[in-house]
Amino acid sequence: MPRSILSMALPMTVAQLINILYNIVDRMYLGRLPGHLALTGLGLCLPIISIVMGFANLCGTGGAPLCSIHRGKGEQEEAERIMGNAFTLLVCFGVALTVLGLLFRRPILYLFGASDATFPYADDYLTIYLCGTVFVMIGLGMNPFINAQGFGRMGMLTVALGAVVNIVLDPIFIFALDMGVRGAALATIISQGCSAAWVLGFLNGKRAILRLRLSALRLESGRVKRILSLGTSGLVVNLTNSLVQVLCNASLQVYGGDLYVGVMTVVNSVREVISMPVSGITSGCQPVLGYNYGARQYSRVRQGVRFTAAVTMVYSVAVWAATMLFPEQLIRIFNNEADLIAAGIPAFRIYFAVFFCMSFQFIGQSVFVALGRAKNAIFFSLLRKAFIVAPLTLIFPALGMGVTGVYLAEPVSNVVGGLACILTMYMVVYRPLGRLEDQLDR
Repeated sequence: MPRSILSMALPMTVAQLINILYNIVDRMYLGRLPGHLALTGLGLCLPIISIVMGFANLCGTGGAPLCSIHRGKGEQEEAERIMGNAFTLLVCFGVALTVLGLLFRRPILYLFGASDATFPYADDYLTIYLCGTVFVMIGLGMNPFINAQGFGRMGMLTVALGAVVNIVLDPIFIFALDMGVRGAALATIISQGCSAAWVLGFLNGKRAILRLRLSALRLESGRVKRILSLGTSGLVVNLTNSLVQVLCNASLQVYGGDLYVGVMTVVNSVREVISMPVSGITSGCQPVLGYNYGARQYSRVRQGVRFTAAVTMVYSVAVWAATMLFPEQLIRIFNNEADLIAAGIPAFRIYFAVFFCMSFQFIGQSVFVALGRAKNAIFFSLLRKAFIVAPLTLIFPALGMGVTGVYLAEPVSNVVGGLACILTMYMVVYRPLGRLEDQLDR
């Protein structure tokens, strides 16, 4: 099991890191423009980008584990039909999000914390980004189906292609052509289009075990319900992330102003980078756990859970220590302004105070999704962000903590939500699998 998980997790971890670099590189370049308004403007778009990615995850993380389970049972045709239905859903959601986003972007951005100074930057970026929504949906939403077939390296190349294109085009459009935030957005959608084309090319090619066939694209209510039910946890993660980002930006705008919204943009950027290896490891275990669960190899499933938990915890503790020791160096990756660094260092030390506890949430959540336990996955997706972080983001500042209260909500949720998730997984999944294992041995 360790070898099987690593063969999937390592390429997926690299892919996740590349995917973050894909998104982070815009912030790194825009942070080099004079002032911090361009970086802050992009930060205001992040909740909307998170929503778009959430709908991609709704279909990708909902359909891919089901494919793995059916492959484990030897039901190839049903696996292909699930993949085809997921593709149709992705295109439909992509078109709908594009239209709605373009129509309502102005009130949404002001609702999400924009000021008159930052709105032009946010509007320029978002208008162009939304035009590539369908590319995002296909590239991000269909790539898990490549991984579910055991082609982890090919899934990694999907993301790598887009990242390389984005990294090359960003400085050309932003600086050489003097397009600023519009150039960053244009580079992003071109790179996403390249990733989408790569995914479609592979899934229609000879190497694919499951192919994207026209006969499988017609939506069937039972399959759609199963995909959306299991994928809802992935959507909820992104929607609650978006909700928290909105509340943080709005609260920071009230208690600190544009500077502190910029600080939160940097905090979120660093969090995405350092949490992605954890996400890659836990996502990499899902096809392996799902396949073995479908094949009734419960001892291997338990072994996979133990291995994933151990690797995740070791990494989380190491990266937590590095974040506590070197906050200034991490901030300087995105911006060198003295006032932003001065405000950012204490924010970092509060926000990441118990970051290692976040791994508990990732471990428990990934096991629930891998084994098709939709209700558990959805509940714990909501618990940490919607029921803990969101209220505390409003309550702590109102109690007189100001901007410090906004940052403090995260570590509280890491401890409470993370422990609740992993302990529940142990009680309702890991231990019962041990009993099933004993029954098979008899």
